[in-house]
Amino acid sequence: MSDTGKYHLPAGSSADGPYDLLVTPESAGWGYSGLRILTLEPGEAHVLSTRDCEFLVLPLTGSCTVTTDGKAFELAGRTGVFASATDFAYLPRESEALISSATGGRFALPSARTERSSLSARYGSKAKVPVELRGAGACSRQVNNYCLPGTFDAEQLLVCEVLTPGGNWSSYPPHKHDQARPGQESELEEIYYFQVDGGEQAFGYQRVYGTEDRPIDVLAEVRSGDTVLIPHGWHGPSIAAPGYDLYYLNVMAGPGQDRAWLICDDPAHGWVRTTWDSQDVDARLPFGGDEER
Repeated sequence: MSDTGKYHLPAGSSADGPYDLLVTPESAGWGYSGLRILTLEPGEAHVLSTRDCEFLVLPLTGSCTVTTDGKAFELAGRTGVFASATDFAYLPRESEALISSATGGRFALPSARTERSSLSARYGSKAKVPVELRGAGACSRQVNNYCLPGTFDAEQLLVCEVLTPGGNWSSYPPHKHDQARPGQESELEEIYYFQVDGGEQAFGYQRVYGTEDRPIDVLAEVRSGDTVLIPHGWHGPSIAAPGYDLYYLNVMAGPGQDRAWLICDDPAHGWVRTTWDSQDVDARLPFGGDEER
């Protein structure tokens, strides 16, 4: 039986109060990962209380000011997710922040439940976000590595963006990270939040399937504002339909105290990686390459 209806959240179906999307560990039925999408009209502001979670404030469109603990972080943001990477702000647990926007915008608030609070609120510069071109040929994609081990410190939270040109496959070969196996695989819950370029008719697909002992079966047609929850299992491909570029924000967190991102390919498809050596990276990448970083 398909689990698509359980783990695919169409745009607007999980809106709550000021949020276009509200995913908490409780609503997802797991322990750590969360995501909120906040839209502010020009001149509006929102108070975010982090409680037992750490957060990023990551502009999708527009700019904002994040004020917390006597500090003010000016986030220049961007015109859209395909235009460039963005600057961002980090908020520790048990803090309160005012997010205000003079011109309006849409902001992702990825989060992770954590018992630790060793880090302070701080600014993440756009210029320091590693932009990686991964794969080759029809598996070419761009990854903006905001908050991963080695790119930006956090307690539990892992955040990146993947941009896939129309007609390409990303999150491929399918992989998983649902077991703690030191040096091989880390246990992480994951959220995929999608935007698709090309208007209301634009779409893509997301596949998630399980192992023998932990079944899951998701095949979702995704559109802008949709979300897919991945508690476990193999996930991929993420398919960008021809003519429509696909974006997704990845939010990951789990119980591991070493904050590792270790994945295991589905052995039935892992061989695909060996074909990339003889192919060029898609010439359409990187997105927004003409915009100053």
